[in-house]
Amino acid sequence: MNGTRVRRSRMAGAAVAVLALVLSACSTAGSSGSSVLGTLADPVAANSDGPAAGAPAATPSAAVTVPSTTSPSPPPPPPAEVTANPGDGADGIDPLAPVTVAVAKGTIESVRLTNPDGVEIPGILAADKLSWTAQTELGYGKTYTLTTSARAASNSAVTETTSSFTTVVPDNKTKAYTYPSDGMTVGVAQPVSIHFDEPVPDRAAALRAITVTTTPAQVGGFRWIDDQEVRWRPAEFWQPGTTVAVTADIYGKNLGDGLYGQEDLAVTFTIGRSMTAEIDDNTHTMVVKENGAVIREIPVSLGSNKYPTYNGIHVVAEKYDWKLMDSSTWGLTGAGAYRTNVQWATRISSSGEFVHAAPWSVGSQGYENVSHGCVNVSTEAAQWFYDTFIPGDPVIIRNTVGPNLEIWDGYGDFQLPFDQYVQQA
Repeated sequence: MNGTRVRRSRMAGAAVAVLALVLSACSTAGSSGSSVLGTLADPVAANSDGPAAGAPAATPSAAVTVPSTTSPSPPPPPPAEVTANPGDGADGIDPLAPVTVAVAKGTIESVRLTNPDGVEIPGILAADKLSWTAQTELGYGKTYTLTTSARAASNSAVTETTSSFTTVVPDNKTKAYTYPSDGMTVGVAQPVSIHFDEPVPDRAAALRAITVTTTPAQVGGFRWIDDQEVRWRPAEFWQPGTTVAVTADIYGKNLGDGLYGQEDLAVTFTIGRSMTAEIDDNTHTMVVKENGAVIREIPVSLGSNKYPTYNGIHVVAEKYDWKLMDSSTWGLTGAGAYRTNVQWATRISSSGEFVHAAPWSVGSQGYENVSHGCVNVSTEAAQWFYDTFIPGDPVIIRNTVGPNLEIWDGYGDFQLPFDQYVQQA
């Protein structure tokens, strides 16, 4: 019996040893997981509520990074972007140049443009609040300050900007005058005269600033008489009843060599009835026509052969109830000179030709020429002429032995055919 037990114990020991070798081999056969035997040998695993025997064991996981639920801070919203024109520090700016403010990424809250005295210049803000424009001409040689407040589109942030600029300082300025003046009524041969009180270097620039508007419309054109006076005349005599509007928008305009216009000019005048005097030296007679119909004939005595009256289209310019006639004003002194007061003198040229009363020559009127170039008529006829004719009425003289009236002598503009008149402009 004892021998049998010993034999069985040895067998049991050998079995345990074999089992240990198997377990050892199974545990090293693979680097991952445990064998079924290993699982069974694990008392914790065997008694756990985990997977049933034979199910794959859970695989150990590597470390995993979990995304953060906190986002990085967003960039701040962009502010409103303000652009001013002229730019900050600009110099020599034309006082007529547009002054504007524009905004991007926002809207304009307010704009203030002030002159050196703090006076605010008015302006208009666009309906969409994206732009602003000044509405008033600026002064010469002044520094203006532009302050803008703009609100950003993405939030309530407000951007404040300030800039300044300076307008041009003219080297010189010129003022313009017109004849006829505002509100006048003149005759059908009166040209428009625009006179500058300084010589104009850039005539083309001056002409671009001048506008002549006629109602009803009539063709016309410019001609420079000298470097300070430019004129405009219709191709033919004015139509009676025409309204003429003249503007000279010279302020802020460079008329050449740093000469700028001092101020703008605007006048309106009217053309009256057609009243003309036609004087023929062959008959020594003046024929007066109103709207083409003869209303009077007057005997005249014109300039002698030594001092002849000029031929051509003269224009009434001035009237005097008394006028001192002094021959020295046109160069005659010594023998033949005179200094005489005359009545009812109506000037028809700058060189000294008048229609005036000459009671001393009534016997020659209608027969011969005895004057020094003027149109001599009786005292009664001179007064009638004075009362009837207005500036701009033409006095047309023909067939004298004298030369033609020059275009610059008074208002001799209609002495030239129209195509020649406008060539020089």
